[in-house]
Amino acid sequence: MELILCLAAGYFFGCISSGYLVGKFYKKDIRELGSGNAGTTNVLRNFGVVPAIVTFAGDLAKAVVPILLLRFCFYQQGNWYLPCLYCGLGVVLGHNYPFYMGFKGGKGIAVTAAVVMSAAHPVMIPAGLAIFLTAVILTRYVSVGSLFVAWYIPANTLIFYSKDSRFIHMMVISLLFTALAYFQHRQNIIRLIHGNENKLWHTKKEKEAAAEK
Repeated sequence: MELILCLAAGYFFGCISSGYLVGKFYKKDIRELGSGNAGTTNVLRNFGVVPAIVTFAGDLAKAVVPILLLRFCFYQQGNWYLPCLYCGLGVVLGHNYPFYMGFKGGKGIAVTAAVVMSAAHPVMIPAGLAIFLTAVILTRYVSVGSLFVAWYIPANTLIFYSKDSRFIHMMVISLLFTALAYFQHRQNIIRLIHGNENKLWHTKKEKEAAAEK
């Protein structure tokens, strides 16, 4: 029962949509712009860097706060990882499918990163950030970096909890983060396969070629 409560608490935190609120500040519905999702990348493309930073910070906070509360206030004696996974999964579900927005939210990558920051081993944070940035810089696709982020929690569980008696339970929940991320990015994956995914920036040659069309 306590794990279900952790999941439910996470869901209600996750329903706080920073991207949606930022859009309302500009008197627009972010879900009607660009890719149609209420995440950081879509805010960046439609409103700029500062609103995107605000969105990202809000998405981080709504995952970090409940997980750290669980970790340090309710599970000080240990055994905190599995409840935190449930809470984090709830945050991702709330972010992706907020009930008051017709269950149409973001793609869950920023909040997944926040779960890594607050529940994973500290070494996963710089390693994960380096992998994400490298993938984005080399490909110029945020979605490629995001698909790498989707594997951080299963990797953390495998590396640091493989000898735990609840390892299989932990890994199943961890893989749900990955499954949700890939499901939410299914259109991005199709566009990547077809070569028409939106790039974060374009080279001079690409801009010139586009101008000639």
